Amino acid sequence: MRILVTGGTGSFGRAFIRDALTRHHDAEIVVFSRDELKQWEMQNSFGKSDLERLRFFLGDIRDRERLITAFHGCDTVIHAAALKHVPAAEYNPMEFIKTNVFGSENVVQASLEAGVKRVVALSTDKAAAPVNLYGATKLCADKLFVAANNITGKKSLRFSVVRYGNVMGSRGSVIPFFLSKAREGKLPVTSMSMTRFNITLKEGVELVNKGLAEAQGGEIFVPKIPSYRVSDLAKAIAPSATVQVVGIRPGEKLHETMITSSDSLNTVDMGSYYVIRKDSCSELVENMVPPGFSYSSDKNRFLTIEEIRKLIRENIKSDFMPT
Repeated sequence: MRILVTGGTGSFGRAFIRDALTRHHDAEIVVFSRDELKQWEMQNSFGKSDLERLRFFLGDIRDRERLITAFHGCDTVIHAAALKHVPAAEYNPMEFIKTNVFGSENVVQASLEAGVKRVVALSTDKAAAPVNLYGATKLCADKLFVAANNITGKKSLRFSVVRYGNVMGSRGSVIPFFLSKAREGKLPVTSMSMTRFNITLKEGVELVNKGLAEAQGGEIFVPKIPSYRVSDLAKAIAPSATVQVVGIRPGEKLHETMITSSDSLNTVDMGSYYVIRKDSCSELVENMVPPGFSYSSDKNRFLTIEEIRKLIRENIKSDFMPT
């Protein structure tokens, strides 16, 4: 088995690769990314036995020929590379389109060309009913991967997508930001009413592994995960800090959605997760969600302040957390 991870030096990529080294003892794993410093730092974080099974491949998903070269000999591709900062997307729209849309199409075509068997692409809750450029590019990417199953011909190649919310502790996300600001005794909060989904890196990796094992092609896998109120997150991290309401940034939603009511005609409840199928489902399909069903962060199970605090202690390295 040979697994390639685009964006392999990112938060998810590093977590997935460590899991894959343990889960697949005979697998070779290719780390594909564009930053040589991050690759060098990542190489130094592994022992000799793991390094013998890792290959580091410099490249950009905007470069289709480079992707084709990297994909040759790979059975599985995990597509995690993306530009994802919401305000940056509003200011630099074409850069996000080139990476998140054109880059995703390059992954599709390179997979077809190189004989890859399975592709799982990472999506985001911002791709459902998007209001910002980042979400719109990820929705386009989702559509590209789902539609790619129509052009595989006789190839045994399956494309699928996993979609989830804010990853706890990922670079540039709100929790590390709050932890860094808490030392100053003041937390800038966009809105006291804002809610977000929450998933740990471990849970994100498990969902991708589920997609690899169960996808028939064209599905979007959506986990059942809790939400938190941003106001509760601030209290969990720094209960004595002063909260400064700064307003919602360009392109932000007050609440996030992972399944829209329009998706309900295609959505099946699988117990611990949902699957949005590429075609409308018959009413005879088991476990269909009710017509008009939607899955949003404000109508969900909310983590308590203590649950948030416990998850941060378990999943994020920080020397600033209340006891």
